[in-house]
Amino acid sequence: MDEKLASIPFAKTDFITRFSSRHSTHVVFLKDRLKGAVSYDRIAGYFRSSIFELIHEEVSAIDKVRIICNSDLDPRDVAVGKAAEDVVQRTMLEKWNSEDDPVASLRDRARYGRLYELLKAGNVEIKVVSRDDAPFLHGKAGVVRYPDSTSTAFMGSINETAQGWARSYELVWEDRSPDGTNWVQAEFDELWKIGRRLPEAVVEEIGRTARKVQVKLEALPADKVGQSALVESPLYRRGEELMPWQRAFVTLFHRHREQFGKARLLLADEVGVGKTLSMATAALVSALLGDGPVLILCPATLGIQWQTELLDKLNVPTALWLSSKKMWRDPHGHLIRTRGAEDITRCPYRIGIVSTGLIVQDTKEVEHLLRRHYGMVILDEGHKARKQRALGKDPVAGNLLKFMLQIAERARHLIIGTATPIQTEVDELWDLLEILNRSATHVLGREMSAWRRPDQVRDILTGDVAVEDEAEAWNLLRNPLPPRDDAPLFDNIYQDLGFEGPIHDFTDESYTELQSFTREDLVDNLRGTIKGLRFFQYHNPISRHVVLRRRRTLEDAGLMKKIAVEMWPKTHDTNVRYFEGQAVKTSGDFDLAYEAVEKFTSALAQRVKGAGFMKNLLRQRICSSVASGLSTCRKLIEKRQLDDDEVVEDELDELLAEDPDLATVFSNEVRHLQEVIYHLERNPSDPKLDTCVYFLEERGWLDDGCIIFSQYYDTAHWVAEKLSHHFPQETVAVYGGAGRSGVFLNGQWRSVDREDIKKAVRDYTVRLVIATDAAAEGLNLQTLASLINIDLPWNPSRLEQRIGRIKRYGQKRDFVNMANLVYQNTVDEKVYDKLSARMKDRYDLLGSLPDVIDDDWIDDIEAMEEGLKDFTKKKKSTADVFELRYGNFLQDDGSSWQLCEQVLDKDEAMKVLSSGWS
Repeated sequence: MDEKLASIPFAKTDFITRFSSRHSTHVVFLKDRLKGAVSYDRIAGYFRSSIFELIHEEVSAIDKVRIICNSDLDPRDVAVGKAAEDVVQRTMLEKWNSEDDPVASLRDRARYGRLYELLKAGNVEIKVVSRDDAPFLHGKAGVVRYPDSTSTAFMGSINETAQGWARSYELVWEDRSPDGTNWVQAEFDELWKIGRRLPEAVVEEIGRTARKVQVKLEALPADKVGQSALVESPLYRRGEELMPWQRAFVTLFHRHREQFGKARLLLADEVGVGKTLSMATAALVSALLGDGPVLILCPATLGIQWQTELLDKLNVPTALWLSSKKMWRDPHGHLIRTRGAEDITRCPYRIGIVSTGLIVQDTKEVEHLLRRHYGMVILDEGHKARKQRALGKDPVAGNLLKFMLQIAERARHLIIGTATPIQTEVDELWDLLEILNRSATHVLGREMSAWRRPDQVRDILTGDVAVEDEAEAWNLLRNPLPPRDDAPLFDNIYQDLGFEGPIHDFTDESYTELQSFTREDLVDNLRGTIKGLRFFQYHNPISRHVVLRRRRTLEDAGLMKKIAVEMWPKTHDTNVRYFEGQAVKTSGDFDLAYEAVEKFTSALAQRVKGAGFMKNLLRQRICSSVASGLSTCRKLIEKRQLDDDEVVEDELDELLAEDPDLATVFSNEVRHLQEVIYHLERNPSDPKLDTCVYFLEERGWLDDGCIIFSQYYDTAHWVAEKLSHHFPQETVAVYGGAGRSGVFLNGQWRSVDREDIKKAVRDYTVRLVIATDAAAEGLNLQTLASLINIDLPWNPSRLEQRIGRIKRYGQKRDFVNMANLVYQNTVDEKVYDKLSARMKDRYDLLGSLPDVIDDDWIDDIEAMEEGLKDFTKKKKSTADVFELRYGNFLQDDGSSWQLCEQVLDKDEAMKVLSSGWS
């Protein structure tokens, strides 16, 4: 090459032209080449907003533009099908949002707008390739073709951005020869063939970024606060979103807030549908609207789940009350000192989380909670707030129900999350409805309302009795009077009676005061049907205030994917080395240790009231693992409370946390605990560990990724460490509470943030996760293909939550594997035998089981069998009672919150949410 050529920016031969930005920062190679072109194929780097910065006009004039870009997609994410499309969309949105600089997005709004116009014009098509198909498209190249059939190709570090040419060192080699253009075209065509289209959601996000504006709370209509607050929350930035039925619930909350001035709702969605996030978003909206302090009441075992979900998904800080320490715990695990029990009413954040256990125990905090007013109270697992009913005796209200009836009068909004009411006695559901009705008679009506007496309206709700008498119908309609806009008939009634406004919850006027047209309309409605339902099946207070969505219905509506669950071990295909039937074989020492637990609880029952309850808790602990059995017995012998960094994992922890003196009663029975320890230490190996290795190794579950669940951190940490030694090259993650998560590699531990673990699983760099129930709410692991329950929760709802970690939106497989490990000759085995016999539907594994199992059933397997039969019978006979209208709540108005252009000022939102209860 002539040395003189190196001193000028353009170096030309017959077909070759070379460019270097070292000589000139003003050369825009592509801008010149694209003028008059008819097609442009380009191998680019990552897809960014600057991709057409300097060539916008030229590209818009070309008939056909195709760009292939890098992505962080894994080839396992880009299989064919709807699930794969969802994963590509989520991954691309997350990548796009992760690089969003708030300052740059404001400064470059015009550029975003021009890019959006190009992508919507129809002549530009963009695809992305997975990182394994093309690990990194570092070599940039392209082919430009012209109307006269000539063409040119280029390769090099060419960058279309103004900054690229001005600040970077760019080299470009242009080749106009037929061989050169054909060679580059062939490279492009191969990449184009394996690429995936840029999701439309990413294109719309670019447009939203160009148009979005930051707004203050006072500038937002109340019904837009939720979407404005969430559109740039962690949930949405990760490419996820509230599901349509979750948005519908938030919309329903707002409607009731506007209609009635206060929202009173019972949310009875099936487990796995996302009940917590629905209630959490409603709490966020209420807090931002200035309704007042938000109190979330839940079992102690769910406290950390609530706090984690609100922070990790919605970026909402909360405080969790620790009754044993009389302190608040902030969202990062730091303890906030207080003056004592009275400071439970001085939550340092707008949203506070309190255990229902302290209410059941009637601790000193209860009277303080009842002294203040609240904007919203949420009760999770509300089915526990019901009267105790015994044959031949009057129902007795427990402490939780009494408390809720009182606090309902001090709360503007009240939301109760409960197990599907189909499994409860109708009277027990009315216990919860009466809570909603306190200080809000628009729910069930005033004292003489028939709707407050389930025996009077049960058959009307089921459709077994048709109300056709005008006087009887009026008695049901007037107390409570339905909202005016629920039906044209009700609007006519309001007009006839002279009522103004949307709501008038009661009238003592006679139906004879109605106009003849209205009365005729009422009679016609009574004789007709609405969506196949009788009038009062459709229009009743229950359907207005109870929301129930079932997974199967959502699947049938195409809103959720049907995914089968393969259960292991299989009765016809068990490995004799590890299993006896469906149970894991145990050693003689374990059997003796289990007998010692039975002796301990029997001896305790002779002196201590409620020892039977503790018996079940201890048996579950020892049935989890040898490690859990040892740590539990040592804790009881040492009579110690929970450590500062420990999470309440079950009711035993809750008892010790809220009644620390309880541990002192174990002194007389300590010899039995020492016997448990003696036998477990004699043979510390655990057959459950060998079984885990069997599924991971011999069954190949590790290849596609697996999560192992335990109720207890002791078990989770132990099994992770042991598996790390067995698989020394495998990174084993432990997903626990705040400050308890990390990874093992060849037995070495390192603390790791939970978000880093979730990202590693999404990126397929971690394929073995050990998680506790307390931390796993909101943990989305759809990249994993199997689940091992190293211990078995006796409540099917907890089991459903575990399955939901992998059987969820974005799971590409048509089925997932699940192994349930129980020790032989234990109560676990007996319970599992009864439950598994009903887990036959691969697509609706727990559909024949209630959400919760009564404690009384555990020791009486015959009673359990009868209870399960009774549940099935009730489910068939009353299946429609509480879901007659919930189809209205499957979806919202169809508007996507992802496209919301009015973004709530984050600083203002955080200031509101970080303001305590004054």
